[in-house]
Amino acid sequence: MRVLFVLENYFPFIGGAEVLFKNLCEGLVTKGYEVTVITSSLPEAPYNEMVNGVQVLRVQTPHKGSRYWFTFMAIPQAIKLIKKFDIVQTTTYNGAFPARLASWLAGKKCIITVHEIIGSGWKDMQGMNWLTAWLHRFLEWLIVTLPFDRYVTVSQYTAKRLEKYRIRPQKIWVAYNGINYDLFNISKADRPAMREMLHLKDNFVYMYFGRPGISKGVEYLIAAVPLISKEIPDSRLLLLLGKEPAEGYKKIVAQIKEMQIEDRVLVYDPVPRIELPGYVAAADCVVVPSISEGFGFTAAEACAMERPVVASNVGSLPEIVSGRYILVEPRNTRAIADAVVEVYNNRVTVSARKVFTWDSCVEKYETLYNEMVK
Repeated sequence: MRVLFVLENYFPFIGGAEVLFKNLCEGLVTKGYEVTVITSSLPEAPYNEMVNGVQVLRVQTPHKGSRYWFTFMAIPQAIKLIKKFDIVQTTTYNGAFPARLASWLAGKKCIITVHEIIGSGWKDMQGMNWLTAWLHRFLEWLIVTLPFDRYVTVSQYTAKRLEKYRIRPQKIWVAYNGINYDLFNISKADRPAMREMLHLKDNFVYMYFGRPGISKGVEYLIAAVPLISKEIPDSRLLLLLGKEPAEGYKKIVAQIKEMQIEDRVLVYDPVPRIELPGYVAAADCVVVPSISEGFGFTAAEACAMERPVVASNVGSLPEIVSGRYILVEPRNTRAIADAVVEVYNNRVTVSARKVFTWDSCVEKYETLYNEMVK
């Protein structure tokens, strides 16, 4: 079977969606599928290359606003290639329109993966006024109500939210993202060596890793630092903070400086995924302060590393977390601080471990593709 993916971003761009599609595309290749990805260009990345058996074609787009340009500039390439393929796969947000248009013109089935539905929650995003919140909600509605043949969601929560946009349940297929348990394995991490390298000594370390996106709630965690330091004087916040979106990164760095807590917060650039488990192992607690979350890779990976997790009680996070954790009210600085202190005192909720494998994820998509091209 030949599958054409139309995605606004792909590896080496790193984010939750990109982790999913890299594993999905390469997993399908190992099963004998022919896979091609149309995606936006990246600095220093070839416009046409083979990555682990996946043909990646990058559409030349302006660097600024690349994802938005991709919506229109990917259309000619998609229309040109689509006749060679059996099925088209896309995702929210900016690859959806060119994928659906090209598939409609060619009479091909088109599947969209929906990572999350924010809906009315757009108004709660930092930096959003009523107009921009309304516009984002409208665009979200516009994209997911395009007539796709099937909708794949990454959690039951997202599936239920999608139904509120009057998508029939029969068209919705749940396929959880996977975690690389061989990589995120606490027994393979040298915690003492990593803590020594980071000069953490005997500090209690709580950690955030990921992007400073508008739905990630990092600003509430930063605001909680003085409260946590008051109860745990030797505590430190370890941030592996993505540089994109650039505006979000600048705001978090400025917030740390304005609050004069530079001595309490260690800010590091993101590291290659192969190195990430070592940093997670060095932490005593991982905080996921999201305002909205479709799956929650950070939470799932921290749980795989057997780290206690403090997570917002929103979106899919209650569905994903397991092991030792505490769920807190979103956008509540005091609740975050109290929960970190509870972890320090070893007062946490304990549950059986949940497992999300890439093999299971790829099999779900494979079953759907086969059903669609009968």
